[in-house]
Amino acid sequence: MLKLEALKTELPEARATLSDLEESLGVRRIEETLADLKIEMETEGFWNDIDHAQKRMKLKGQLENSLNEYRELAELLNETEVLVEMAEESDDEEFANEALDNQKKFNALAEDLRIRTLLTEEYDSNNAIVTIHPGTGGTDAQDWAEMLLRMYTRWAEGKGYKIKILDYQRDTEGGIKNVEFLVEGDLAYGLLKTERGVHRLVRISPYNTAGKRQTSFASVEVVPELPEDIVVEIDPGDLKIDTFRASGAGGQYVNKTESAVRITHLPTNIVVSCQQERSQIQNREYAMRMLYAKLYALAREEKKAQISDLKGNYGQITWGNQIRSYVFQPYTMVKDHRTDFETSNVQAVMDGDIDGFINASLNALKRGELSQG
Repeated sequence: MLKLEALKTELPEARATLSDLEESLGVRRIEETLADLKIEMETEGFWNDIDHAQKRMKLKGQLENSLNEYRELAELLNETEVLVEMAEESDDEEFANEALDNQKKFNALAEDLRIRTLLTEEYDSNNAIVTIHPGTGGTDAQDWAEMLLRMYTRWAEGKGYKIKILDYQRDTEGGIKNVEFLVEGDLAYGLLKTERGVHRLVRISPYNTAGKRQTSFASVEVVPELPEDIVVEIDPGDLKIDTFRASGAGGQYVNKTESAVRITHLPTNIVVSCQQERSQIQNREYAMRMLYAKLYALAREEKKAQISDLKGNYGQITWGNQIRSYVFQPYTMVKDHRTDFETSNVQAVMDGDIDGFINASLNALKRGELSQG
């Protein structure tokens, strides 16, 4: 069987890949750290300091996930090698097909795990705050922003991440004016950080009675959710705080009270809103955390030590060229202009299959060929 012979030539390379992952992950170090954490957690008084204990529990979970993924890969490769032997001895095509399926799964999981080893920067492991703004294109752009929200939601669900809508402003004609949401899960920010930029859509507009092609734009902003103990110094006089009635789901209570909060940082014109919680106080607290995250990201982007140095500069930061184009007509293609990674399966991408784009951009980032900002 030719396909079996081809697979046999791939197995040594797969074994080498597994060995490289073992080294880059630091499997032995992870096992030793988990053993130390177990002893620490069994120590009397461990839960006296709740914050410290929760951080150690989070670390334990992250390390266990990495170790389990590595072990799953090792088991998968071992099983594949056994299936190859069985296929050769019995000349059974069923064993060969199962081995091929295993190898495909191994390659996909190995690439995913390898990408995760690249995410070692500060806050890569944190949750991500994602904001989508419609741009040029009118109602089509607003509809496009909503389509992107669905795409990222599907992607996050496939990863086992949780989505929490923080602010959602629907337009009466169609689509959304703005949406901010939290992606909760290990490495959420690290995986999403290169999605930041302008996304371009080309399609036959459902809002154009002439049936003409329409080009629309939407911007995606991604910042890490900062730990609660990180606070950016902000002059209260630089803040404009408005309250309004929440427009999202929430029942009669939300509709009758001004629980939603919008905060504008006047020097940078950064605006954050939160209407997820029923309490105005809670919404204000979370909106401030969002503002801290965006100001922190801006400070890093501008390579400034103090937020005060950024006054007056934010308005000059404009959308550049699109990072990715999604073409629905006259042909189907999604192409990332930074890495040249592309696919003709537009529907799969809109259903959340964007790992190929994420992996390509993270690889380029690691090689120094792509700017994170």
